[in-house]
Amino acid sequence: MKEKIVILGAGESGTGSAILAKKQGFGVFVSDMGQIKPKYKEILEKAKIRFEEGNHNEDEILIASEVIKSPGIHENAPLVMKLREKNIPVISEIEFAGRYTNAVKICITGSNGKTTTTNLIWHMLNKAGKKVALTGNVGNSFAMAVAEGGYDYYVIELSSFQLDGMFKFKADIAILLNITPDHLDRYDHKLQNYVDSKFRVTQNQTKSDYLIYWADDPIIITELSKKEFGMTLLPFSVDNKENMTAYVENDELIIDYQHKTNLMTIHDLALKGRHNIYNSMAAAIAGKVLNIRKDVIRESLADFQGVEHRLEPVITVCGINFINDSKATNVNSVWYALECMETDIVWIAGGIDKGNDYSELFQLVKKKVRAVVCLGKDNKKLIEAFRDKVHTVVETASMEEAVRTSYYLAAKGDTVLLSPACASFDLFTNYEDRGRQFKNAVRNL
Repeated sequence: MKEKIVILGAGESGTGSAILAKKQGFGVFVSDMGQIKPKYKEILEKAKIRFEEGNHNEDEILIASEVIKSPGIHENAPLVMKLREKNIPVISEIEFAGRYTNAVKICITGSNGKTTTTNLIWHMLNKAGKKVALTGNVGNSFAMAVAEGGYDYYVIELSSFQLDGMFKFKADIAILLNITPDHLDRYDHKLQNYVDSKFRVTQNQTKSDYLIYWADDPIIITELSKKEFGMTLLPFSVDNKENMTAYVENDELIIDYQHKTNLMTIHDLALKGRHNIYNSMAAAIAGKVLNIRKDVIRESLADFQGVEHRLEPVITVCGINFINDSKATNVNSVWYALECMETDIVWIAGGIDKGNDYSELFQLVKKKVRAVVCLGKDNKKLIEAFRDKVHTVVETASMEEAVRTSYYLAAKGDTVLLSPACASFDLFTNYEDRGRQFKNAVRNL
């Protein structure tokens, strides 16, 4: 009898897993508590894969050999607890798909910058003419790409939720950009649990594998000092040069891997702001490890177009710049956004607070922000944090109202910055929906 794989959740990750499982000869059943989007339903029907929506049929699910869980389903969900009680393995799509490819896996995680860095490395490998897939948390299923086949490289963005379901999977190159408090509501409000989750990107790595990491991050450095790590360590820093694989000297980006290379001046990087120097360094080191030519690495870092919803310029209306940074769903992301602005700011913030500590923003907000426009169903915590830090704090209940209010509060030459510091699910489907509504509202001014 064929082993039975059950997949919980029929979004991008679940549908990709179903296609791969079917291709590998498993009996497959897909179960989604919500409604399945038409495009995913069509893929499942075409592949003749059984599925249900609006329900979890426990009789069917609890006889699985293994369950692949969508990263959005909480570890403590009653059904997941029942599966664990019956000792049925519950894994992530990444763990499952990793079993069926020998291609090079470059895995990027961190609290901030991972989407930009993932896209940047994909752009570089693509420019170098490699057969490369962009997958993981960027919205493309790793499992579906493995099922399609034909790739020599997978560039995989990994969220902590995806890492939690990974056990035997191994990254050939792991990249750990930074760790700041985020999603603590999913980790019993304990930072160490979240740190442990991020460090799973290094699990199973051996001497022939690589860990590229930001050496100025105190949490990463503390964690690395706790035990012996077997992989090759490749640190980068803007502040230090000693023993660094990448650093900055006289505004030159230096890569010291196998031999020292003056790669380019930081002024020629396509992505501006200090945090983007880190992202560019991580990508450049990965390029060197993968033997990409220096000129291709340099060109990639100079002509990269950036990522939608991450410090994305929209348009200028009557001398006021509008910037969409909807992907900034935590305080640290907002810090970077505020830090790299060179004008006065009207800041649109708010949504579902994930246990945020806003104090690290106080100095920047006092210095740069003219007004805070709160956009969320419950803005109490934001108002409390910033009412004595800026002249104006306003509440709004829709994106249209937030954009119009910001426009009236801004002066010519100012920047209206949507950088919410919060999740989007109170008023929007996701951060992409929030960002697109922002751009539409701006264009309709």
